[in-house]
Amino acid sequence: MKNIFKSTIKIVTLLLVLSAIVILPACNNDYPDAYKSTKGKPTVDYIRLPNVTKSDSLMTHAFMGTTIALMGQNLTSIKEVWFNDQKAVLNTSLITSTTLIVSVTTVIPQTVTNKMYLVTTSSDTLSYDFIVDVPAPIVNSMKCEMVPVGGTAVINGDYFLDDPNIPLQVIFPGNIPATKIISIAKTQIQVEVPAGATVPGQINVKSLYGNGRSSFWFLDNRGIILDWDNTNANGGWRAGVLDNVNPTGISGKYVRFSGAMAATPAWNEDGWSFDLWGTANGRPQGDLFTIDPSKAVIKFEVNVDKAWSSGALEMIFTPWATTGTNSYIGDATVPRGLWIPWKDSGSYTTDGWITVTIPLSQFKYNAAGTVLDAIAPIGNYGGLTFFVYTGGVTGTDCTPDICIDNIRVVPQ
Repeated sequence: MKNIFKSTIKIVTLLLVLSAIVILPACNNDYPDAYKSTKGKPTVDYIRLPNVTKSDSLMTHAFMGTTIALMGQNLTSIKEVWFNDQKAVLNTSLITSTTLIVSVTTVIPQTVTNKMYLVTTSSDTLSYDFIVDVPAPIVNSMKCEMVPVGGTAVINGDYFLDDPNIPLQVIFPGNIPATKIISIAKTQIQVEVPAGATVPGQINVKSLYGNGRSSFWFLDNRGIILDWDNTNANGGWRAGVLDNVNPTGISGKYVRFSGAMAATPAWNEDGWSFDLWGTANGRPQGDLFTIDPSKAVIKFEVNVDKAWSSGALEMIFTPWATTGTNSYIGDATVPRGLWIPWKDSGSYTTDGWITVTIPLSQFKYNAAGTVLDAIAPIGNYGGLTFFVYTGGVTGTDCTPDICIDNIRVVPQ
């Protein structure tokens, strides 16, 4: 038994040494599958998706950014791949003699030939029929969703591509086309709101490549909680200081928070808050909205025309029956949303009115900015308080002017 044990040790040791010898060449890229460029011309038999489960899906076109696999012979002779006039990035670890994996370029071509060009190590160029599909416009957001007729609407998204033969179009709700497009970039359009564009709804952007529709609404009137023209916070301890001049209102009256503020704001209900108490305001019993909070956002328009550099805008939903108390503002167990746009830059102003969007799933902080375990349950959304207070941040002394309008809860 003793001799057998020693023999086993020797055999195992010998196998480990032999394994190391076998592995070493791989570290020097001398193993059979290592990439080596070759001469001659390649042959492309077909193109497919790299996913083996979809390998039977042959391709003659693909959207920008799609990863494709060229299948053929002598593909290691390819040193460059171009889609129209745009050069792709090649990774030699994804190239063998029979397979070349590459991503379709993401830059819009200047010259469209509907060809893929393969440049070989001998500097020969072969062409292959292949169409790069450009997506339809994607309409993500607006700088401000409440822009009057004649005002400039700034629309953000992607693939806003103009064409001399088929010009880009912006269609406002009510099928009202814009007649004056101020500027077009790939990710942003600036357009004058046309006469007649006065109804709420989605915006369409049409290009040579298709039609894109916004998920948000222009002039959104869904889920309005406070607009200070038709709805207000009367009945609370603070209904808010209302105004409609300096700056001019975006749509009638707005609430204004203003005054001197220290680096760590002091309690100032008169200048920096309003309380909408559902029962005291005469709102129907229940929540202020009916959609699922996990799939909802709160939106409002804001104009900060004097620099803001201290405190957080705290947004607190309260039960419908809450009245005659503001103890929830300092209650460390009450969740709230915090908007602190100056935090990264140190100071914040807006260029006119903008739309702010905050998911209700982010209403999960206490007054010190600490994340709580859970957000408010259904039944706790019958009132709403806005208060500029500490938020767990320290800024610099400032005298901001924060104007807010059209507070609403809408689908995400």
